[in-house]
Amino acid sequence: MALLGIFLKSLLAVLLFYCFLPFWVPDGFGSKNDDTKKPNFIVILADDIGWGDLGANLPELESHTPNLDAVAAGGLRFEDFHSAASTCSPSRASLLTGRLGARTGVTHNFAVQSVGGLPLNETTLAEVLKKSGYTTGLIGKWHLGHHGNYHPNARGFDYYYGIPYSNDMGCTDAPGYDIPPCPPCPLRRNLTQSFASTGGGCYTKLALPLMQNRAIVEQPADLRRLPERYALRAEQFVEEASSQGRPYFLYVALAHMHVPLSRPPMAPPLGPYANSLTEMDILIGRIKAAAYGAAGQDTLLWFTGDNGPWAEKCNLAGSVGPFVGAWQLEQGGSSAKQTTWEGGHRVPTLAYWPGRIQGNRTSSALLSTLDIFPTLAALAHTALPANRRYDGTDVSGILFGQSQEGHRVLFHPNSGAAGTFGRLEAVRLGQYKAFYTTGGAPACNGSVGPAQRHDPPLVFNLHQDPEESSPLVPGSQEYRALLPDLAKAMGDIMADISTDNVSVADYGQDPSVVLCCDPKRVACRCTEL
Repeated sequence: MALLGIFLKSLLAVLLFYCFLPFWVPDGFGSKNDDTKKPNFIVILADDIGWGDLGANLPELESHTPNLDAVAAGGLRFEDFHSAASTCSPSRASLLTGRLGARTGVTHNFAVQSVGGLPLNETTLAEVLKKSGYTTGLIGKWHLGHHGNYHPNARGFDYYYGIPYSNDMGCTDAPGYDIPPCPPCPLRRNLTQSFASTGGGCYTKLALPLMQNRAIVEQPADLRRLPERYALRAEQFVEEASSQGRPYFLYVALAHMHVPLSRPPMAPPLGPYANSLTEMDILIGRIKAAAYGAAGQDTLLWFTGDNGPWAEKCNLAGSVGPFVGAWQLEQGGSSAKQTTWEGGHRVPTLAYWPGRIQGNRTSSALLSTLDIFPTLAALAHTALPANRRYDGTDVSGILFGQSQEGHRVLFHPNSGAAGTFGRLEAVRLGQYKAFYTTGGAPACNGSVGPAQRHDPPLVFNLHQDPEESSPLVPGSQEYRALLPDLAKAMGDIMADISTDNVSVADYGQDPSVVLCCDPKRVACRCTEL
């Protein structure tokens, strides 16, 4: 009888175990293909946006971003979040791979005639999530290669709608604002056929294409209608993916705030940059409404920027807030986009996830767009490719308020001057920032700060000096205490990259690969005028 009693108790225990197992299995346990437990992801990337453009970052000033401010109030705002580079292509490559340009080979921008793009042996976030059961979509700017297998549809995105590179890398019939102003696309063949840009950086002979998947649906693209079209495509994508009952990853890479800015048909009298900022905010508000409608879907929305504002464009550029790079301004040139100063890569960033991320919180953790890939992969219960190393890390603990541990060391690659592309010559070490090379990008006044080598490095204490105005005295105790850790950080990253699976990007150019719906028509127009 005693044995029978023991057997019955054991049997009951086993039955209870299997009855209650579904309710206590920890996240990530079980099948990788169990899509019902995978959240949706929306990553919105603004182009050339300044840290000071977000109203929630500078509440004492008039805000033109009420929808984003509401996201901040309902979610998590990051104070010390950085793009992985301070120009377009390298920043986007790092976001989608979790790896610095020194590993991916993407160290500067691709052109309209570029044969290559993000190297094909690099694995994108879209590819990882698609393999894990996600429907994937890209709406907006790609700028990682458009020819052959470099196209978004070959890099993990089921759906693509947008422009293949920046909105000023092709002429339009309504070019909007720019400094200097760009002319509209030509109507007659009064120019020698060429796809190169002309004076002032304007592309005058190749129209900007708008694409849906691999087809050109409009050339030249109408920038005035682009926000409405992007909003509609985003709403449709969310609705269709939700109706299929599959998790989705939607990457929205906006044309805002890059110039030339489109002229909204009903623009309020705020000025061109504020009008465009308002237009961007309305677009994001529509995407948010689609994602969190009556169904109340389990969706993480992550908003950030690809780099800081384009100061060369004067009043058509955004605000760096307090991160002015004062030391560089005294030398000449800009300290924003294309530089390793804080204004070049510290970007406004928000995370919003009702029911998962507690609202009205601020994080001072040192983070980067490099962290988006590993974080979303972890939240999707899927593994990163094992044959390479990553510079980003899973920061879901910070999202959920379980941790404030960000990066202790974060590298900022040079992005502006030819010959220094991708070099890791600025590094954060806790609250300190060390420059082994400094230099400014072209400024509104036409000056360009000269590149300067610093040995020993130029070091700022950002907690005390966010303006980067007064470097530490090299002979001080504070400075001397940093040098061993800085030397170790630089030595470790170089050794790590030298033994990693490093890619080489093809930056070769050929006129035959330009996107042209009809080469017989001037500027490659799609429709008869």
